[in-house]
Amino acid sequence: MHSKTEPLTEDALEEYEADRDLAADVLQAVREMKAGEGRVVWPPAFAARQQTGLSQAQFAELLGVSVDTIEAWEHEREQPTGAARTLLAIARRNPKVIQEVAADMASHR
Repeated sequence: MHSKTEPLTEDALEEYEADRDLAADVLQAVREMKAGEGRVVWPPAFAARQQTGLSQAQFAELLGVSVDTIEAWEHEREQPTGAARTLLAIARRNPKVIQEVAADMASHR
């Protein structure tokens, strides 16, 4: 098991998400917030987009998906797969690369 200060690997994160009971997590978070113990955790897709500074529409265009898909990922109603998951990992680790690609795409419109 990882320590709470050590970041999860992509494989460990995927395993955690697959086994996650979201309803139980939300209930526990509410209890912790009421007790003054909670902390905010952003879903990975939301964190990735926020780090790039792009709007949902810009991020959706860059990834070739709809804004509805971005919203579903950010609210954890759906999970990204394949290339989208890889691009989100890149955005989390190196948002500057995503910003440069977005700027390049905008200049070629």
